[in-house]
Amino acid sequence: MRTMIEQMNFKEATDSEFAALNKIINIVRFERQPDDPPIPLNETTNQIKNLPSFVDLKMWSVWNEDHSEMIAMGNVGLMHTDENQHIAQFDIIVHPDARRQGIGKELLGLITAAAQADQRRLLLTDTNDRIPAGEAFMQRLGAKRGLEGHVNQLRVDEIDRDLLEHWLENGQKNISEFELGIWEGAYPEEQLNEIVQLMELTNQQPLGDLAIEDMHITTQQLREMEKMDTARGNQRCTFYVLEKANATFAGYTETVWNANRPEILRQDMTGVFPEYRGKGLGRWLKAAMMDHMLKIHPQIKFIRTQNADTNAAMLRINNEMGFKPYMTSVLWQMEISQVLGYLKS
Repeated sequence: MRTMIEQMNFKEATDSEFAALNKIINIVRFERQPDDPPIPLNETTNQIKNLPSFVDLKMWSVWNEDHSEMIAMGNVGLMHTDENQHIAQFDIIVHPDARRQGIGKELLGLITAAAQADQRRLLLTDTNDRIPAGEAFMQRLGAKRGLEGHVNQLRVDEIDRDLLEHWLENGQKNISEFELGIWEGAYPEEQLNEIVQLMELTNQQPLGDLAIEDMHITTQQLREMEKMDTARGNQRCTFYVLEKANATFAGYTETVWNANRPEILRQDMTGVFPEYRGKGLGRWLKAAMMDHMLKIHPQIKFIRTQNADTNAAMLRINNEMGFKPYMTSVLWQMEISQVLGYLKS
């Protein structure tokens, strides 16, 4: 099969190029999540056109001989932040009919060159068990498993409502000490500095063997990420717990709902600072969030969250709620020097 590879200039990309990109994304997405609706074209386009300024995304498209169909895509994200300046995260997707023809290796060469040019030394990417070709590719180039986990799913029709009610009642026992609050949509400007500090909880998640530094986002970065999410159609809801005595945030949980996938609720970060643990605040947050979201979006049938297999504390809560493994995930890491050796072989 003769192919041609082009670097995609997002500012000058045509509607037909975005449509071809959206198509190949959905073809591979169907392999991974066959029961889910496809991503609409405008969601893909709006996400790319609203990337945060601190993210330099370079992308290459692979076309068939007559340039009528995109058969593969590779990209690398270079985060220009104070931390993790040694890392480049990449993704390669190839149409099932075009695999094992060297396309992935060719894209990896372009990705590696771009990472080298930006002084990066470590490449990261992820795979899942629904597309075994991804893991096979990682094993061929000798990548190391950095963090293993699962996407876990809870069916709404299997939720133990009595358990949630019990968690809500227990949470009310903390009402003299803590306040439960909610932000729907954008974070309030007057609390943005404190919210950025609350986001530090993400650094307490297990990272396995990954050579990653803690991230410390700024208020500007947070607003830029909000802008991209809103452009995609994501609707974020955040529940938080505030210690009343000193007006200090103790923990939070977030979910994301999108009208393009109305039956699916994505559960994102849940965390409580160490000094406030052991009071049932995590279960209070999760129960309050679920009760709220199912009331305002009764069409939700599935709740999905991603957890590291070593995150025992969160898995314990999720298992109690009834979450079950839906898909495995592995985050791989590889030194660029190692990748260069593979490319030369």
